[in-house]
Amino acid sequence: MPTDCIKFRDTNYFSSLICDYLDQKDDLKSFYNRFPRLENFKAQIEEKQHSFSSETRQVLVQSLKTQYTSVTITEATENNINLLKNTNTFTITTGHQLNLFTGPLYFFYKIISTINLCTELKAAYPHQNFVPIYWMATEDHDFEEINYFNFHGQKVQWNRKASGPVGELDLNGLDTVFEVFANQLNNSTTAETLKQLFKSAYLEHQNLTDAMRYLVNELFATYGLVIVDGNDVELKRLFIPYVEDELVNQTSFDKVSQANSYLNGLDGNYKIQVNPREINLFYIIKNVRERIIETNGTYSVLNTNMSWSKSEILKVLLEHPERFSPNVIMRPLFQEVILPNLCYIGGGGELAYWLQLKSNFEAQKVTFPMLLLRNSVLLTTEKQKDKLKKMNVSVKDLFLKQNDLRTKVTKQVSKIDIDFSSQKAHLEQQFKELYTLAEQTDTSFIGAVKAQETKQIKGLENLEKRLLKAQKRKLSDYLERVTALQDELFPRQSLQERNMNFFEFYLEYGDSIVPKLIEELDPLKGELYINTL
Repeated sequence: MPTDCIKFRDTNYFSSLICDYLDQKDDLKSFYNRFPRLENFKAQIEEKQHSFSSETRQVLVQSLKTQYTSVTITEATENNINLLKNTNTFTITTGHQLNLFTGPLYFFYKIISTINLCTELKAAYPHQNFVPIYWMATEDHDFEEINYFNFHGQKVQWNRKASGPVGELDLNGLDTVFEVFANQLNNSTTAETLKQLFKSAYLEHQNLTDAMRYLVNELFATYGLVIVDGNDVELKRLFIPYVEDELVNQTSFDKVSQANSYLNGLDGNYKIQVNPREINLFYIIKNVRERIIETNGTYSVLNTNMSWSKSEILKVLLEHPERFSPNVIMRPLFQEVILPNLCYIGGGGELAYWLQLKSNFEAQKVTFPMLLLRNSVLLTTEKQKDKLKKMNVSVKDLFLKQNDLRTKVTKQVSKIDIDFSSQKAHLEQQFKELYTLAEQTDTSFIGAVKAQETKQIKGLENLEKRLLKAQKRKLSDYLERVTALQDELFPRQSLQERNMNFFEFYLEYGDSIVPKLIEELDPLKGELYINTL
């Protein structure tokens, strides 16, 4: 699988905040703990080791063993769970929603980045152990974000009414989805494997949490991946003090609001990813996940009749911690409280909101993890590379916006020079001499000279645009072939990994694709990979 790379900034698909973070701009250094370089993990290990208790480790291990009773556990995963009892064992974590049949391709890159970073850390720090974690977002309630996957350009969708945490949803209707999906497959061995994988995950389990755990375990258990469901009463019991603080003091609202204000004041024109609520918690019971609000000392749950006094809701918290569900602001804190975690691996949007949270972690005296942008990959075929070569277009050119790509290719292959830069430079030189003459004779002519210069430069630019447009028409067949190939690799004018599903590639290349990606992707590379299958 030959590889090439392109800097994230040069792809034009990553925000200025993430690009500046990767460049370690000084303005952003107060928003993170340590930058994810191999040598920086030494201090991160020491900090987390001193702050994470053995008692929490025991609860974590017991909860994981209970969660794994519903799937076949591999020796590698079982060993990793047992290692978590030890004070020299740490986690590297990624998380994701419970997207149907893994959803977008980048789901795999998240987990591969996590597995590979653990391998690199073990080589660099042999006296410590590193466990890859996939955190299932079982408590999310955004069903419309997870109820489909794209396959061969078609949306395979699970249509049903849904409310409450998605992990608790039953799997009614997925037999129909399976029929739709199976009809898109041929009768090859890999196709039959995919059919069986879908059936075993979604037609032989009771809820979406169990289905997703089975699916991810089947795909990655040989690498020792440990799957965590945070919707667990014993794990949430560990989080009670932080939930109480959120209910009573609303610390996260103050701290994250201050961070957002500071971030807004920087020169980078950074987009604020999330805004905090006064209380960043949901209340969950069967088929319900709604926000908790506080008004004049009374706590209530939106869109329900439930309400409590302060003492009453704190009593509910002690008796039923599982009913309190952290939102996007509090979920990272929950994760870091219950895991001996060193680093969170996520996409650009995720890292953007993590960067808003450090001051809240400091207020809660919880170690803030290192933040690593997951691997991004563009998968190409030899056939696609050959087409590009014949058209004299590079893969990196395809990262341009389509109109810019058409313009670049037109100028590149046109037999006439469409660039009028030299003519503009010549004109500017002539007017420079006219300015000098005007200053020596009558300075009132300077305005007239300027107006004439603007008019003539604009005239040249219009001629250049008209010539470019005419050449695009003349080369329309050629340009259509170029843009068709871009559309193949960048569906919907977006990154491939955000649209396509991994199993399209599995169907073509079989089960060797994951080992190859694990072998070739370096999680600390800091660039987007272009891999040829």
